[in-house]
Amino acid sequence: MPDMSASVSLAMTHLVPLAKEVDENKVTPGVLGFIVFAAMALAVWGLMKSMSKHMNRVDFKEPAGSSAASASSEDAPEKPAKG
Repeated sequence: MPDMSASVSLAMTHLVPLAKEVDENKVTPGVLGFIVFAAMALAVWGLMKSMSKHMNRVDFKEPAGSSAASASSEDAPEKPAKG
């Protein structure tokens, strides 16, 4: 696997001059800020899409036998303890 720090430093050397073209008296996020924001937006979109797929796989229906058994146990009165 290639060294990731080398590719990050190479990308930074290409992006920093783009950010230096802006007037020094203005404070702006620049190209690098836009790229970071776009990457975060894509990550959130991907997470939401994945969450939606996983939530659609969940089955909220209870089996017929278990609901009848739980209803009968709730309707039965409790027996007083002897002692």
